[in-house]
Amino acid sequence: MHYPPGKAPLAILILAVISSALLLLFPPAKKPENKLQVWTFAKAHYDAYSKAIPEFERTNPGTQVDVQYVHLRAVTTRMRSAFASDLPVPDLLETEISKAGSFFLGPVQDIGFVDLSEELHKPQPDGPPWIDRIVRSRFAPYTSRRVIDGVEKDFIFGLPHDVHPVLLAYRRDIFEAHGVDAEKLTTWDAFLTEGRKIMKAMNGDGPKNHFLIELNDSSFEHFEVLLFQNGGGLFHADGTLRIDDEEAVQTMLWFVPLVAGPDRVAYSLGWNFELMNRSQENKLLLSVLMPDWFSGYYQKYVPAASGKMALMPLPAFKPGGRRTSTRGGTMLGFPKRAPHFKKAWELGLKLYFDTESRIEQFKEFNILPPTREAWRHPALSEPSPYWSGQPIGKLYAEQADNTPPQYTSPYIILAKSKIGEALSDCVKYYNAKGATGFEQYVRERLKRSGDEVRAMKTLNPYQ
Repeated sequence: MHYPPGKAPLAILILAVISSALLLLFPPAKKPENKLQVWTFAKAHYDAYSKAIPEFERTNPGTQVDVQYVHLRAVTTRMRSAFASDLPVPDLLETEISKAGSFFLGPVQDIGFVDLSEELHKPQPDGPPWIDRIVRSRFAPYTSRRVIDGVEKDFIFGLPHDVHPVLLAYRRDIFEAHGVDAEKLTTWDAFLTEGRKIMKAMNGDGPKNHFLIELNDSSFEHFEVLLFQNGGGLFHADGTLRIDDEEAVQTMLWFVPLVAGPDRVAYSLGWNFELMNRSQENKLLLSVLMPDWFSGYYQKYVPAASGKMALMPLPAFKPGGRRTSTRGGTMLGFPKRAPHFKKAWELGLKLYFDTESRIEQFKEFNILPPTREAWRHPALSEPSPYWSGQPIGKLYAEQADNTPPQYTSPYIILAKSKIGEALSDCVKYYNAKGATGFEQYVRERLKRSGDEVRAMKTLNPYQ
């Protein structure tokens, strides 16, 4: 008998029936009670955890920990599939800050991560609850605010791996050679005024071969850092979109003339360390926005800047204003269906909040630990030859409590994409027409991006 659709579909059907029968007869073996699995998307984290886990296994006899290095895209797609089905899940899962909100879609009972609020508020034998020992703003990206029985409640679905304050790295040698003490330039107005003078002196009447600062003119990363510093954001705590509010408008009006037009002072290299090193060899860039984690990369891959750069708090938008921002981050979540939460929680505290473990990571990657007690460790006060002898850990720690919150949403990735599109269009407009009609265009273009995100949000009855 001939099967009408062809032989291939028939073969697939037969294989499906056979595989289903085999699964019923031989279900997947459950993970051993004494084995924990950790997924991380960051190679640096994988290396650090591989060093810390042997001690955890020694102090927890019989427990084995399997750390897996999983590509970030695979982390998000595999976990969404796992949460929506009966696929296996790890006991601990790391995801990047901008991806975390994508897991918080739908009713709170359907979110795949354990709500950690109760655990975080428990008093600890060695001090206050964890919620009071960590910069509160760092929980914002991993928190979903919901109305339950008429009462607003914050559900915290992840631990913060970091704080990631941002400082300004500047060419100390060049500023000093021009008689400028950069650390006295406490506002952006002052920094830009003096920086333009140095640029003019270095470039003369020729082409621009020296720029004051690295800022991207077509992607949201640098704009976002300065938007946060200026009191703006992508969402409010309640999930309300704000990429087209007045803070966003004013930041865009300030930012675009720095990266576009004949008087621009910024240049962008992209994510290319060879170019970054060359840019310091030829003095292309005089300053760089420098989150703590990026300073570690700079030390490793930009040797040309060694001993020539120094760090300072970001210049403020207004006198007395915030002098830092934040960029990047990592969340540690605990899937609900993982059977060993108590032991997984213990491991999570070891990897994230154990001072000695985190200081070892700081020594290698410059990532400031999230707990305040770790900031008192002597290692943070050690001078760094690369950064002109400065105690960089102490400098980052001094700004950590001032880092702005990054409120999240299931639509955070879309919002970042749309504000990036708006930035690109505003740059294109300014390059073509300058200041003429620019403010009106910025307002209209940001609103268009905002409306596109809000249109998507209307499809979700839970947000």
